[in-house]
Amino acid sequence: MMEIILLERVEKLGQMGQVVKVRPGFARNYLLPQKKALRATKANLAIFEKQRTQLEAANLARRGDAEQVAQKLNGISVVIIRQAGESGQLYGSVTARDIAQAVTEAGFTIGKGQVTLDKTIKTLGLYPMRVRLHPEVAIHVTVNVAQSTEEAEMQAKGIDVTKRAEEAQVGGGDAAAAPTAADEPTPAAETESKSRKAKAKAKAADHEEAESEAKPPKAAKGKKAGKAEKAEKAEKPKREKKKSAKE
Repeated sequence: MMEIILLERVEKLGQMGQVVKVRPGFARNYLLPQKKALRATKANLAIFEKQRTQLEAANLARRGDAEQVAQKLNGISVVIIRQAGESGQLYGSVTARDIAQAVTEAGFTIGKGQVTLDKTIKTLGLYPMRVRLHPEVAIHVTVNVAQSTEEAEMQAKGIDVTKRAEEAQVGGGDAAAAPTAADEPTPAAETESKSRKAKAKAKAADHEEAESEAKPPKAAKGKKAGKAEKAEKAEKPKREKKKSAKE
């Protein structure tokens, strides 16, 4: 472990001026480069004591500025548009950098290091997010991850857009598969339909009969017609002979 002197308050670690022990990697990679601490040597302790007043005054000034920003920023909601599948799973993820950019676009400049994000966001929805404006000042921002501005507005009103889409799909399938009560014919409607069909059938029969009576009888054809014609020719001379005898 490594001993360091904190130059400002560090969450879950200590207040300004405290000497604390941390892992060497955490000190070398974060605290020392960010000028949040000094190695706890006799020389650095002496330097800190000489600069304590100035450091505390600068810290109070930064804190005052952060509190003013917090009054305007606390509780705001930012929208991040992302594409997602039917289950609401994002095609990708939302990171601390994305959230910091969205807050900055809303008019408040912050860095990704000020966003407290334990793990990346991978589904649609509303996410309360903690943002540190100062080591002693933190606010909450709502991150609204949606596929469109319209869906973001619905989510802001408490509507689960993913669940609503699933219910709409299920409802549409049931409606198509099963007829509703309004679609089923009533007994009265069935009786009226049968009556109309019977009347139409009778009318058609009357029409056919009338057409049959109006048509002239067709001339005999075939063998019968030929025999009648021969008989007529055979009788014609006889009738003419009788007529001559009478005269």
